[in-house]
Amino acid sequence: MNGQLDTTIDIDIGGTFTDCFIRSNGHVATGKAETTSHDLSIGFLNSISSASKDLDMDSNNLISSASAIRYSTTFGLNKLISRSGSKLGVLVTNGLEDIVPVGRGSQWTDGMTVHEQRNVSRSDKPEPLVPRNMIVGVRERINFKGEVIRKLDETDLRDKIRYLVEQGSRGFAVCLTWSHRNSIHEHRVREIIADEYPDAYLGSAPVFLSSEISRKKGEYERTITTMLSAYLHQSMIDELYGIGDELRQRGYVRPLQMIHNTGGTAEIFRTSAIDTFKGGPASALVGGSYLGGIYGYENVITADMGGTSFDLSLIAGGSSRTYNLEPIVDRWRVHSTMLKSQSIGAGGGSIARVREDLDNKIEVGPDSAGSNPGPACYNQGGRNPTVTDADVILGYIDPSGFHGGEKKLSARHAERAIKRKVADPLGMDVVESASLIRSITDAEMGSTIYKETALRGYDPRNFVLFAIGGAGPTHAEGFAKHAGVETIIVFPYSSVFSAFGSSVMDTRHIYEQSLNIHLLQPGTLEPYQNFDEFNQIVSDLKELAIHDFNGEGYAEDQLSFELYLDMKYGGQLDVTRVTSPLSKLTSNQDVSLISSTFGKEYDEVYSPISTTPQNGVEIENFVLQATAPREKPLLIEHPLSTPDPQSAETGSRPVYWAPDGFQSSNIYDWGKLLPGNIVHGPAIIEAPFTTIAVPPNSTYTVDEKLTGILSLNSNPS
Repeated sequence: MNGQLDTTIDIDIGGTFTDCFIRSNGHVATGKAETTSHDLSIGFLNSISSASKDLDMDSNNLISSASAIRYSTTFGLNKLISRSGSKLGVLVTNGLEDIVPVGRGSQWTDGMTVHEQRNVSRSDKPEPLVPRNMIVGVRERINFKGEVIRKLDETDLRDKIRYLVEQGSRGFAVCLTWSHRNSIHEHRVREIIADEYPDAYLGSAPVFLSSEISRKKGEYERTITTMLSAYLHQSMIDELYGIGDELRQRGYVRPLQMIHNTGGTAEIFRTSAIDTFKGGPASALVGGSYLGGIYGYENVITADMGGTSFDLSLIAGGSSRTYNLEPIVDRWRVHSTMLKSQSIGAGGGSIARVREDLDNKIEVGPDSAGSNPGPACYNQGGRNPTVTDADVILGYIDPSGFHGGEKKLSARHAERAIKRKVADPLGMDVVESASLIRSITDAEMGSTIYKETALRGYDPRNFVLFAIGGAGPTHAEGFAKHAGVETIIVFPYSSVFSAFGSSVMDTRHIYEQSLNIHLLQPGTLEPYQNFDEFNQIVSDLKELAIHDFNGEGYAEDQLSFELYLDMKYGGQLDVTRVTSPLSKLTSNQDVSLISSTFGKEYDEVYSPISTTPQNGVEIENFVLQATAPREKPLLIEHPLSTPDPQSAETGSRPVYWAPDGFQSSNIYDWGKLLPGNIVHGPAIIEAPFTTIAVPPNSTYTVDEKLTGILSLNSNPS
């Protein structure tokens, strides 16, 4: 890989491992270290140290010379799940104190696993982030037009603030009705809090305004989004300070950048907590789109199997811009535009158990052993059998060669855990139990792939699969078969693919504003005439973008803008996001062009049968995407060698290939495979941070860019 001659470091902190991808002077290096949840900076630095060995450079020198360090993290979500965020006080408009506790009907199932949804009658609403006694009503009122119809009662407000502080509030979330149309009262609340508890005092606390977090309508979602950002703010600040301090001690002087779930990066000073959720899957999707374009693959499935989860994203027709407009974070539906991905609790560390309440069936996941104690084979005190333990017993992982030989595994401990927790309760032998664990995991992932593609109207057989993550190449042959996919791509950096993905990301921000506009009136279809209103919103959003990018060192002429509109036919509840052909209205023809663009998009998504143009066309939200493009690295091509991979062969061992059982399988050193080599299955290819399983009757071909193409059921001669 070549391109920019500077040094960039990209980190992805997962639940089990922390991955690193480094570009330096035309060279590439990858590294992996166990995630250290007690202090993320340790795993962060260890992963850089791991990668620096390939470059024969001191890790401190790499850090000090880096032009950019970017990272994604699951830390915020972990804090949310454990309910260990800051204690908040929430201020809402008087009379709406119960909007969060009451929630919405769908809240009963939002964020539930499939197993929980099957038994929803026994489930409870999610544990609240903020107890009811910490939510107070403020006397004020703004109507839907943004007009003040009741002035803010400042005396009452000061009493409410003192009450929240006395109850232990360490931060405030201010979510007043229609504040996205007029934020005057929210800003005054912040001024009064600062007056009562100035920054010079130890009792000062951060204040989060819903009008700054989300400029969209929907009181419940806007309140939840603001609460989540406030709830996780201090925890993430502590994490960032720890990592930032360690980097500065090693000579890094530039701002640390974070991966946003919108598919871009930004400095931490331009990042809210909600922006960081699913940053890893967003990176993988962007990386997959970039490489799909290079290879000419228009339909791609990115299948990321790590230690804790399995993350799936689709690139269809060459486009990765499929957004989830109301994503669910843990158990909460929020206002945030995120690149769409699907996650299930299936990874190398997923725990297998026998469910007595399900007629002694084996269940794998969603609980994970994590990195500490980890799978039983880690020999760190873990007693629960995991997918990795099964892979060791079945021969897919060499206990002495795990992570390039840096971590020795214990097959004895893996066997003991599976025997005790699975085999003995079911009256089966250990190998049969291990095979069942692997098969169940592969089937669940394959089923998720099939459903995700089919429900979007695609045939998975028309897609190629990018096997990524530490366990992705090991299990790809299994879950691809269940999904009906026959071509699997394994890149040299597949095991750290999310970190690679962030290395090709642009700097990007998304700005949103709700305003209901009848573009075409129902019945008469008369066109919208208030062009100034439309244009002013776009202008205001652009001004916000320019301000933020200026703060990151970008001039206006370095930016590109793209306007999206959330649109619907009159009377509909759900919106369709449309790329607007125009960013400014000047005539009825412009109105007609936007309306027809929506009609075409709607027809493609839903079908012409469901269109109702006689009901009029409405705009619900304006979405402006601002991007500062970055130069992308190029892939180095190497001359082709002979098909014979014998020079990379290191021996053979028995590997269990279901349903036929153990077969003698050749073992290859990935680092010694040459472009043009063809590996015939059954075989195992051992790379530093993963193994690639090549089943019988399949081939693995190394191309000019050192990328492997695994063709299932290729019937090699």
